[in-house]
Amino acid sequence: MRGFGDRDSLLPMSIAHNSRLVAIVDDDESVRSALQDLVESAGLSALSFGSAETFLESDARQTAVCVIADIRLPGMSGLELQETLKAEECRIPIIFITAHGDEHRIHVMRNGALGFLTKPFDDSALLETIHTAQQGLMGKTK
Repeated sequence: MRGFGDRDSLLPMSIAHNSRLVAIVDDDESVRSALQDLVESAGLSALSFGSAETFLESDARQTAVCVIADIRLPGMSGLELQETLKAEECRIPIIFITAHGDEHRIHVMRNGALGFLTKPFDDSALLETIHTAQQGLMGKTK
């Protein structure tokens, strides 16, 4: 797993987002690896995390253009991650992925998720959603 350690307390609150960095949160190492390869093949950078807790301990939530997160994770779920970020007023776009159908789609989209993809999904759909996150970030920085 490639990722950052706990350095949040050392970072100023004004860190600019990196429009090329995508955070990946999934407990399945093969999914993380495949997603990281896909993201990097599109010319972007990726950091992967095996749990929501590890992601939250990193500085990626302040620097990534978006996070790709599985709905079902051991420990804190993707839904709980979304609620935590929302409570912290962290507006990083979340793209949810799941192998368990659409039962959470309406909930996560109403709570501000950028996308919801069911595994297996089309690579181009994911890359298009990441591009949407990049466009949103660029629109905010102009």
